[in-house]
Amino acid sequence: MPAFAQSTPSAQPVAPAPAEGTSCQAEEAALERDIDLARARGQMLRRRQLAETLAALRTRCQGAEPSQSRAARIDKLEHDIRLLRAELEHAEEQLRELKNERP
Repeated sequence: MPAFAQSTPSAQPVAPAPAEGTSCQAEEAALERDIDLARARGQMLRRRQLAETLAALRTRCQGAEPSQSRAARIDKLEHDIRLLRAELEHAEEQLRELKNERP
């Protein structure tokens, strides 16, 4: 099925702040899987929307969870950097393919 024919929600309602850290972690993991899937399918707009939702979730959950340790913040930033690098590599590959196509 073509990417444009797939059903993807254009906006997701904002959920109230979860009461427990475990639900934040579960929601975060689910969003990260969806981001990876959108990236693999070349759905960059969908990936950006999910990344924004993930950022909002992390902001809400930080208020619900005790402050993160320095090591946890470092791990999170390293993870974010790996995701961004993978996205950049994917975009660069698409650009190379597009430039190499014959008009």
